[in-house]
Amino acid sequence: MAGRVYICIDLKSFFASVECAERGLDCMKTNLVVADSSRGDKTICLAVSPSMKALGVRNRCRLFEIPKGIKYITAPPRMQKYIDYAADIYGVYLRYIAPEDIHVYSIDEVFIDATSYLPHYRLTPKQMAVRLMDAVLKHTGVRAAAGIGTNLYLAKIALDITAKHSPDFIGILDEDSYKRTLWDHHPLTDFWRVGPGTAARLAKYNIFTMRQIAQAPENLLYRLFGVDAELLIDHARGIEPCTIADIKAYRPRQNSSISHGQVLMRDYNIDEAELIVKEMADLICLNLAERNQVTDCISLGIVYARPSENGSDGANHRLPQKTGSDLEIIPAFVKLFRKIADPAKKIRKIYLGCGNLTDDGGPVQAGLFDTPEKTELAEKHKKAVKTIIEIKKKFGKNAVLRGINLEKASTMRERNMQIGGHKAGDIHN
Repeated sequence: MAGRVYICIDLKSFFASVECAERGLDCMKTNLVVADSSRGDKTICLAVSPSMKALGVRNRCRLFEIPKGIKYITAPPRMQKYIDYAADIYGVYLRYIAPEDIHVYSIDEVFIDATSYLPHYRLTPKQMAVRLMDAVLKHTGVRAAAGIGTNLYLAKIALDITAKHSPDFIGILDEDSYKRTLWDHHPLTDFWRVGPGTAARLAKYNIFTMRQIAQAPENLLYRLFGVDAELLIDHARGIEPCTIADIKAYRPRQNSSISHGQVLMRDYNIDEAELIVKEMADLICLNLAERNQVTDCISLGIVYARPSENGSDGANHRLPQKTGSDLEIIPAFVKLFRKIADPAKKIRKIYLGCGNLTDDGGPVQAGLFDTPEKTELAEKHKKAVKTIIEIKKKFGKNAVLRGINLEKASTMRERNMQIGGHKAGDIHN
């Protein structure tokens, strides 16, 4: 392969593979799903083993959708365990590749610029991929697949499409082989960054393949997708100018908003839901304090247990002035909730957010009618919140709790023990 060589490595059915490895089982031969069965048979399977996929069980299905005739192991999710495995596997990569040539794309997937390492190790691109995959399997028991390409996009497509049909789980593409083998591949949604919405808009113009995108009038594509058309056109031609060095050099702007959503495990009445609003508002205030930011715009949305009966309500509210104080923000959220929530209905989902964020100006500024005592008290409270954040970082999120977090309807303690909304498993908090 001429030019640069990229390898994209994906850990096969990662969560399921970890659970198999922990049990000394081969994920290719073991029927296993990762799901919290305590949530009922409607719970989503976070991962299914490759042998389950071979039986037609799709990833991210619900437990009740698995055919009754299939026998399988149900493993409750252990998010901290998966994070630990991912860190160990990253350590395996570092035995061979410098960190500046590795881009961690997700917990189970990395991009590697292998260009300068191939002559050093005297390996072909495929041999380099095999060495890394074998090292991961030997160290952790987790199997991997790999895509090799002359740019990041082709490496990703080689992984996502080509490797799946290869007996050694390795796919290789350059611009010529991409056009020769995948230009007429369908559906388009198999390709990286082409979602159902994009595919549907293209279908209206009888565009169903990458070849047709590459040959379509560019003014049509720009009219449909704006500046995003440039990326779509490049990818249709197998082009991707971005490098790992470019990714490493990128510095994103800080988010101008914070939001939290929660799906409740049962229907909550109006009083119980108000408690959840207080907990989530408190979390937003801690986020603001940690980021040294303030807001003057809050929003709240609720979804009722019976969507058919006017299923949701939502509203925004402008605060009198910029603040990050829980003494002002929590009451504002509660007031907004009481204004929009229907007390006759049960609630199942709650969403809170704040926007128009700016950096905190430093010490609390006295208002026109504030006394020195009030200003001093506000400054002390601000420092206390910072102390609470440091305690939580050091001793765990449940090290400091509000009284409401101990009430029966509270979800905060349990959520503090989760990672990404799922049970952490081996984490201590």
